[in-house]
Amino acid sequence: MNNKLEIDSVILKFGTETVLQDIYLKIETGKITGLLGRNGSGKTCLMNIIYGNLKAQEKTLRLDNKYISSKYLPISSLTYLPQFSFIPKHLTIERIFKDYKADFNDFIVYFPEFKKYYKTKFTTLSGGEQRIIEVYLILVSKTKFCMLDEPFSQIMPLHIESIKKLILREKEKKGLLITDHLYEHIIDLCDDIYIIKNRKIHLTESIEDIHQLGYIFKKNME
Repeated sequence: MNNKLEIDSVILKFGTETVLQDIYLKIETGKITGLLGRNGSGKTCLMNIIYGNLKAQEKTLRLDNKYISSKYLPISSLTYLPQFSFIPKHLTIERIFKDYKADFNDFIVYFPEFKKYYKTKFTTLSGGEQRIIEVYLILVSKTKFCMLDEPFSQIMPLHIESIKKLILREKEKKGLLITDHLYEHIIDLCDDIYIIKNRKIHLTESIEDIHQLGYIFKKNME
């Protein structure tokens, strides 16, 4: 069964400034949905509204056409990778994988160089290495939907390709919403791409649409 998560009629204001106006976005299982926009356009705000961390002046949230009135969706429905690190630094990699009920053997299939870190503390890893573990744990979580905010940040190109393979694998099980300033990977991965511009959201149908909306210039697409 395909599942669908929709957010509609979003209005977000900070004081007198309107950040988001009449926003609609849909995430579906079996699809990867991209969210693009300039810095400060409201991408992270929208993800936090969906997740329940940020209160909007107006919003409607529906899961499989049923209105959601609670502040948060159940963890079985939605997980979220924020931009900031969220794993306690003092824990060992072994403990982290046990706490998240994640398969370390599956992880090292994609990132074999991490095998030597199993007994070490999270804090001993570089920022990029920590990010890889956090992305993996959120991606493989047993949920219907997953949101990733800057999953490729601080990641080496080789590891980005491994993360992309994981994203494509998890697409078969869940719906994903991804935003990242490395837009080439979003364009490469996603089935649907929304762009936020001037407080409004636009569902694009082609690379030309992305160009017309002024997110990337034509010479960057060649």
